[in-house]
Amino acid sequence: MYYFYTSNHFFNLRMDFVRLYIKRISYSHSQNEAFVLILHELESDLKLPIVIGAFEAQAIALELERNVVPPRPLTHDLFKIFAKKFNVNITKVVINRLENGIFYSNMVCERDGEEHIIDARTSDAIALALRFNAPIFTHRFILQKAGIYIPEPNEPQPQSPTLHIEDDEKIQEKRARFKRHSMSELKRMLEECIESEDYELAAELRDEITRRETDD
Repeated sequence: MYYFYTSNHFFNLRMDFVRLYIKRISYSHSQNEAFVLILHELESDLKLPIVIGAFEAQAIALELERNVVPPRPLTHDLFKIFAKKFNVNITKVVINRLENGIFYSNMVCERDGEEHIIDARTSDAIALALRFNAPIFTHRFILQKAGIYIPEPNEPQPQSPTLHIEDDEKIQEKRARFKRHSMSELKRMLEECIESEDYELAAELRDEITRRETDD
């Protein structure tokens, strides 16, 4: 039985949380040097697409490959070396919040028998979870809100992504373009994006739909 501690409450992970697995990383169809990390919940078959920067996509892809070893440690590898040196272990990662299309995560760490919780960007937390063989969880309600059904694609895995950082202004511009669309139109566009395997736009549409439903 797993438990996660936050805000002075224990949560039974078997009841309130679901485990996620990395399905794949997809190239962005609409933005250069951007990627979509697709997480998969096995029981419901729902996928959770998360738009990430190219640097984090590279860190995740290299660890998934395992046979690709950089000549010198990357940032996430260096973090693992540092943590292991001081007997710190990441035991689980929890995607614990979704606000305005942004996923927030906690890393649950253990040292000398004591647990400590560290806030982290979701992409960084997942890159580190892979390096520590730590499971990834999310709240069931987050998966139900943001998860979508995605058919299996026939696309190659990305290789050698480069650094990309998206600022808040670009995020606001993306949201503004959906204002003139009704909810029914957004849902139809979401289905079309899934069929055409444009998972980045699908994630943006899903976030806009979720935001409107929350506001209502």
